Amino acid sequence: MPGICHYEMISRPSQGESAHATHTRRWKILFVMAVSITLILTTWFSATAVVQQLTDRLDLGDTGRVWLTISVQLGFVAGALCSAFFGLADRHAGRHLIFAGAFAAALCNMCLLWLDATFLVIAARTLTGFCLAIVYPPAMKLISTWFRAQRGVALGVVIAAITVGSATPHLVNALGGLSWQIVVATTSACAALGGLLVAAFITEGPYPYPSQAFKPRAALRCFREPAVFWVTVGYLGHMWELYAMWAWFAVFYQHVLEISAVGNSSVAASFAAFWVIGIGGAGCVMAGITSDRYGRSTTAFWALVVSGLMAGIIGFASPYPWLVFLLALVWGFSIVADSAQFSALLTEVAQREYVGSVLTLQVAMGYLLTVPIIWLIPLLVRHWGWEWAFLTLSVGSLAGAYAMQRTRVLTASTVSPS
Repeated sequence: MPGICHYEMISRPSQGESAHATHTRRWKILFVMAVSITLILTTWFSATAVVQQLTDRLDLGDTGRVWLTISVQLGFVAGALCSAFFGLADRHAGRHLIFAGAFAAALCNMCLLWLDATFLVIAARTLTGFCLAIVYPPAMKLISTWFRAQRGVALGVVIAAITVGSATPHLVNALGGLSWQIVVATTSACAALGGLLVAAFITEGPYPYPSQAFKPRAALRCFREPAVFWVTVGYLGHMWELYAMWAWFAVFYQHVLEISAVGNSSVAASFAAFWVIGIGGAGCVMAGITSDRYGRSTTAFWALVVSGLMAGIIGFASPYPWLVFLLALVWGFSIVADSAQFSALLTEVAQREYVGSVLTLQVAMGYLLTVPIIWLIPLLVRHWGWEWAFLTLSVGSLAGAYAMQRTRVLTASTVSPS
């Protein structure tokens, strides 16, 4: 099938390094990358952790708070598109891109300490997202050069690091007591440190992708390949559900606790959101292990089915807070479990010389799709309630599950579990 690429060994470990040494080193590389990505991605959620303090300082209304939330994602989309257009991920070393993106994100994030106008703060957050787009896709590609047989679990670990970082702001909100200046300064320092770790300790692995000048038509033509197309549809269905759940679960659970007259509902909802989102890290690792054994499309299919089922029923369990929490743990575990597998599949089915650009374009489309659904959920809640709002999210999961079934058929004879 044209466009389907098998695992190829472009270069082998150097003669001075044994296979065992290479095997040991790649797990060290993965550990450093996971730590680095967690540190760098704290800038994405830094404003979320102190949104109430920023609201008071800038006198933000509901619209301002929403823009503070989605501006990073819009910037990420713009950065990803620019990166793809100029072929950065295919023309430059991943460690250099990650280092540059991390430091630029740290500087943009640090600007919040001195900006006191709403539009300037939103602009800084948008630029932060723009810079992070130069970090995330190259990191996925760079780790793929170290892992051939266990690529699924390797990318799952990277996504797990991002997931735990996503949950951290809710823990900060629950604990309270930190000034917004400390949070901003600390997350900026973390991003810079993460960039330094990548630059100092991470290199390209023994299975690199060929360097290629970016050709927009050629990269876009990759999406005409059936396998690339269906993997992308699956990813878009996954993204339709994921960030809307992450953005609104704490609000939903606070509503559940309030109708049951549970005290300190805000703090309890923040703690619950931390566990519900954070458990997704375990889901990513588990899905990585199963995907390497049973197949990526099969693993993604079942993750989408389970998360879609949870989205469809959790709103109707609102009168029972503990039942909602238990269902939410299953939802949080499954909703992000498949995330890394879309990237892993794409590295296997796209033309090797355009893997970086195709990954970046796919990620840009996914994050762009999160913007309207994040806006839509409050409107649906206002008119029809949480039950039907969350049921809308399950549509994405069902579409994604169908896409994974198609992908499994297309890749059955070309990409096999390791």
